[in-house]
Amino acid sequence: MRGPLAPVGSPLYRTRAERFDDLVLQAVAQLEPRWQAELSGVEFAVEEVPPADPATDLLVIDGLGADDLDPVPLARLDPAVPTPADPAEVAGPADPGVPLRSARPARIVLYRRPLLARAEGEEALSELVLDVVIEEVARLLGVDPQEIDPDFPEED
Repeated sequence: MRGPLAPVGSPLYRTRAERFDDLVLQAVAQLEPRWQAELSGVEFAVEEVPPADPATDLLVIDGLGADDLDPVPLARLDPAVPTPADPAEVAGPADPGVPLRSARPARIVLYRRPLLARAEGEEALSELVLDVVIEEVARLLGVDPQEIDPDFPEED
């Protein structure tokens, strides 16, 4: 049988990647009422897996086992990259009073496959995605995750 089994526009028609993107958008939407100003310049993105780290490859080659490696990350935070407001100041502002604007906004990237591997079921995945978004927003703002969401579990 060829073709889609579900009609276009139905929830079943969406791919797993699209449904995951929806979970990320829902998590951000939960935080926006309280943190809208702080999140207005933040980009949220999804990548399949974290980029390969050459240092990790060297550790494996040197004979270290998987237990010696850092766990697979679930997300990353790319801070904003400031740039001078005047293009002539690209090498850096000569005057500390030169205003800076962001060449690239802050970006929070969630890794879909590691998150999928850690969650059993759609509800657990939704909760895990929300927790990861809360943790990364807290890192971005330099606050505790409990300040972002009072229901966030405290670390032991």
